[in-house]
Amino acid sequence: MSVLVYTESENGKFKKNAFEVASYAHEVAQQMGTSATAISFNADENAQLGNYGVSKVLNISNDQLKTFNAKAFANAIAEAAQKEGAQVIILSSSADTKFLAPLLAGKLGAGYVPNVVGAPDSTSPFSVKRTAFSNKGFAHTEIATEMKIIGVSNNSFGAHENPATASVEDFNPLLNDGDFSTKSVDIDKVVGKATIADADIVVSGGRGLKGPENWGMIEELADVLGAATACSKPVSDLGWRPHGEHVGQTGKPVASNLYIAIGISGAIQHLAGVSSSKVKVVINTDPEAPFFKAADYGIVGDAFEVVPQLIEKLKAFKAQNA
Repeated sequence: MSVLVYTESENGKFKKNAFEVASYAHEVAQQMGTSATAISFNADENAQLGNYGVSKVLNISNDQLKTFNAKAFANAIAEAAQKEGAQVIILSSSADTKFLAPLLAGKLGAGYVPNVVGAPDSTSPFSVKRTAFSNKGFAHTEIATEMKIIGVSNNSFGAHENPATASVEDFNPLLNDGDFSTKSVDIDKVVGKATIADADIVVSGGRGLKGPENWGMIEELADVLGAATACSKPVSDLGWRPHGEHVGQTGKPVASNLYIAIGISGAIQHLAGVSSSKVKVVINTDPEAPFFKAADYGIVGDAFEVVPQLIEKLKAFKAQNA
């Protein structure tokens, strides 16, 4: 019996969250007195997962699975779990895995707990701590099913090196046409910039920017910080920014180490989607904006005056410490 962890990759490279969930799987395996096995899809450097405590990697090399397909991936992971006799499956909390997890749980008859923020409180009974009430509280949830699926909240556990030698084994799951009944027609990806899912820092803009022509300072601040850019829902609805940058409860969730909100008042749906960020900073002209109540730091001021000064100071600081 082992713990199985799905490690996400893109263009052959593991995503940042792959190392976090591998570390989490190692911790769970230690508590259960077993080992951690990873499953990867078309990744190039599988052996590096051993640095995070994985003892074996099931490597799938299949051109049909180079693009994420929730049903096909779920079926492949389920087959791997049955092959390994795994009773615990670890996933991240990415947009892809939240689509995949319910399919996987239904196929295996498993209990699924998302948004888990720490190692299990206990493995007998199996109990984990997760966020609840739009990240306003925590719940200690017991999973009573024989098969268990855990979705680890991004940046909650961290990537911890536990050096081991990981054996790599080719794995060829059974695929059928029904697995590909849903196909991706077009995928719009950010190229050459930090992505919202992987970024430690996210700089986000709202309607306070007044128009898409003013987005240059958001991008410049993000470049200085090595951050990803994001926006509020109204901004994407207006067509100022692509929908892929929309963050919040109805967009992409953010669990960055630093989240900077510029010209965003802080609707409840937006706050719920970014509340997992460790430090939140808001810049807004309205001192009564709801975001100030949720922020760790706030600046009451005009973004068109504050942000250029912030960029200038950051550039000077970086130059002094280069």
